[in-house]
Amino acid sequence: MAASDRGDLGQVFNEVPQLYDRVRPGYPDELFADLAAITGLDERSSVLEVGCGTGQATGSLAALGYPVTAVEPGAAMAALARQRLAGHRDVRVEESTFERWDDRGRRFDVLVAASAWHWVDPSIGWRRAHRVLRPGGWLALLGHVVVRRPGEPEVYAETADLHERFSPGNPDWGHPPLAEEVCATDTGWGSVEDPGALFGPPVVRWYPTVQWFTGDGFADLLRSLSPYRRLDHAVREPLLDAIAERIRSHLEDRAARRYLTVLRLGQRR
Repeated sequence: MAASDRGDLGQVFNEVPQLYDRVRPGYPDELFADLAAITGLDERSSVLEVGCGTGQATGSLAALGYPVTAVEPGAAMAALARQRLAGHRDVRVEESTFERWDDRGRRFDVLVAASAWHWVDPSIGWRRAHRVLRPGGWLALLGHVVVRRPGEPEVYAETADLHERFSPGNPDWGHPPLAEEVCATDTGWGSVEDPGALFGPPVVRWYPTVQWFTGDGFADLLRSLSPYRRLDHAVREPLLDAIAERIRSHLEDRAARRYLTVLRLGQRR
């Protein structure tokens, strides 16, 4: 993905910050406990978060007592993050892309990116992460992989005909894999570019999570996702209305969105 495309797509969430904050999945407490245990974080440690969005992961980090500097390029997203994090005095939200961010010589013990690192230009991001981390520091990438459960009705399978009708041939539509398939194949740094010799081999941890939605709720979730946000409004809204109606009529207005939430940790070399 070209750097300009990364920036343009990354900004689509800034159009709907309240919706994004309401429907996107958070991260389990167990993940942050493992992050702290593996990296050795303590009350003296400092954390940099890249692409904090509305502050979902930021709040969990701050609740553990670590001072957090959070970088977010979207003005509306950053404003909402500041609002929801106002009770944490050791959290600072700075509006910038990571590529252009002025670190002012600051160095950190852990860099966290929650569902955001794929929006960073890899030709800049990995080297920049290495530079702003102290010797022995850690890079932590958090994310969610959509999965399905055998025998359970799954929204993409139930709405494949609708996706093809409204946006035919779109490569973003696909059938989620089984959880065991993901754990067996999604290793290392996952789908992002490899950092080479800058960081050691990553430690990978998986956490099953689930969200339940009505038809209208699931349509709102899809409205917060980049493959749907980049559709023309005249295509997106009829498609999402049809998906909501299909969930109501075929799934008794109750749909699961299952994830494997992932933590990938690599130490600075």
